[in-house]
Amino acid sequence: MSLLNVGSRALLANQAALQTAGHNIANVSTPGYSRQTVVLQTVQGQFTGGGYIGKGVDVQTIQRNHSELLTRQSTAASAVDAGDTVRMDRLRQLQEVFSGGASGIGASINDMMNALSDVVSAPTDLTARSVALTRMDETAARMRDASQRLDEIGYTVAEQLKGSMVAVNSLAKNIAGVNEQIARAKGNGQPANDLLDQRDQLIRELNQHIQTSQVAADDGTVSVFVAGSQPLVLGNQAATLSIDDPIDFGAGSGKKVLSFLAPGSSTKVELNENMLGGGQVAGLLRFQNNDLAEGRNLLGRMAIAISESMNTQNRLGLTLNGQPGENLFAPISLGNATPSNFNTSTATMALTVADPTALQASSYTVSFTAGDAGSVTRHSDGKVFNFDGSALPPVTVASVFSAQGLGVTLSGAVNAGDQFVINSLQGAAAELQALQYSPTDLAAANPVNAAMGAANGGSLQLASLKATGPITQPATGSPVTIAFTAGSPATYSATVPGPPVATIATGNYVSGEKIAINGWEIALQGAPKSGDTVTVGNATDSQYGDWYKRDTGNASALMALRDVPMFDNATLADGFASAMAQVGTRTQSAQFAAELSSSIAANLERDRTAVSGVNLDEEAARLIQYQQAYQASAKMIQIAQNIFDTLIQGLGR
Repeated sequence: MSLLNVGSRALLANQAALQTAGHNIANVSTPGYSRQTVVLQTVQGQFTGGGYIGKGVDVQTIQRNHSELLTRQSTAASAVDAGDTVRMDRLRQLQEVFSGGASGIGASINDMMNALSDVVSAPTDLTARSVALTRMDETAARMRDASQRLDEIGYTVAEQLKGSMVAVNSLAKNIAGVNEQIARAKGNGQPANDLLDQRDQLIRELNQHIQTSQVAADDGTVSVFVAGSQPLVLGNQAATLSIDDPIDFGAGSGKKVLSFLAPGSSTKVELNENMLGGGQVAGLLRFQNNDLAEGRNLLGRMAIAISESMNTQNRLGLTLNGQPGENLFAPISLGNATPSNFNTSTATMALTVADPTALQASSYTVSFTAGDAGSVTRHSDGKVFNFDGSALPPVTVASVFSAQGLGVTLSGAVNAGDQFVINSLQGAAAELQALQYSPTDLAAANPVNAAMGAANGGSLQLASLKATGPITQPATGSPVTIAFTAGSPATYSATVPGPPVATIATGNYVSGEKIAINGWEIALQGAPKSGDTVTVGNATDSQYGDWYKRDTGNASALMALRDVPMFDNATLADGFASAMAQVGTRTQSAQFAAELSSSIAANLERDRTAVSGVNLDEEAARLIQYQQAYQASAKMIQIAQNIFDTLIQGLGR
């Protein structure tokens, strides 16, 4: 009987080994499956006078070939890879919006400015004027199209985040359910290998969306945490995540946050974006809150700078009909700053453009520590500007924003703790709209004319003359006479006729240096003699006839705007190239990070599968080994049966 027992045990053990090898082969392509191995142990032998006689073999357990360290490292690396990859993909879409070529925004801006040169060459040519206005309309259309494309990218990101939230919450519930099954199975005394694989695979899938950390409990369950410390799964209970507007500023912040809702709770907790680590959710939030916001700010700043600078200059000139110019583009309203939902005052903050050349492509947060003190945080670089109206010298919030190119007007008293967020640039490009379509409405002429005195004896020559603001002098029929006195230095005196004659400006004359008077500036070259004069009159005075129709002073000033530093010292002509460079740098950096994280993730996954993966060649060899052992075990039972039959027959005689 002992031989029969040994054979039976061997048969059952090798059958288990064959079944396990077959299980491995069947799951060779199953995601997350860990190779299983039968662990055999010798049955304690029976003592006899001749020594211990073996009693066969038993199956001790089915071992799961698994490295907890490698699994966690691979899972974390894949989460970082997922976040970097999805951000890189979205940045490539953003880069397409800020692309060059003939169909890009940069080309349309250059075409618009270059078209003004034809107006300068032929101011009465209606075709040249029409082309210039058409180029302006085309630039505005491309700006609006780019803004719409950014909105579409933002929409797809928002939808992808919603889809990730559905997946995250579903996976969290599934992990909680598997936790419960594992806790029940642990009472059997043997590990539930397939359930453990299933849970690890669910955690890996979860980490594709949001990076987690895991803590094992004594009952076999695993707690899953997000953002460092928030329990997404505790035992068989799962929390809920959602994408929401920030609690403090709502949709006006232009940002999205990840919110945590514990089981049985009705209060959501905003998770710190910087603590999310990897995963697609973290990558998408970084893209939407930082990369896409910068793209919108860059585009909005460009739209406002073009609109404000060209509108201002066109209003200073005269049209072909001798009328003051009007806005070339529809004015873009910056509206009001968004107040925090926790503000204790009803104060409002109105915004205007103070200096389009000083605008920063950024959003801002204004925090008040007192009614006239606090700080301004610039989001693009995190720089903080403090203000205190009671300090010496006083620094007000308005003066801080004036240096940023913005005008700020507070209405109502502000309380300590109040906050405002400024996102006015982000939607500005969508509002850029050309207003002038008639060629006669392009204000190409200067509103003033200059003439050298007929009796001048010096070498004075007119270098430039242009309007710089609302002109009060010369008025119609009342020219300004600039008289010079030779000397070291030479001086000038500007007067208007009376009675009595009034002096409106005096100063030292320097050849080539601009003389600014009452909304216009003139530059002269050469050396004057005492008594030399220059007369500056209103361009619509009858003595000049219709000269304003052939004058191109203001068209030249409009064309000169392309060389004015506007975008972080980049000129209007180079502004879009600068924006392309900023977005391109972000994309290149993201691509490098994605390639690095993908390489690390692939290496760690290879190390994990080297331990847990199924090798078909090895399993095929084991099948042959266990098949032979099974056949030998069966032969052993057959021999034991024959011996037993012979013994029975012998006893029966």
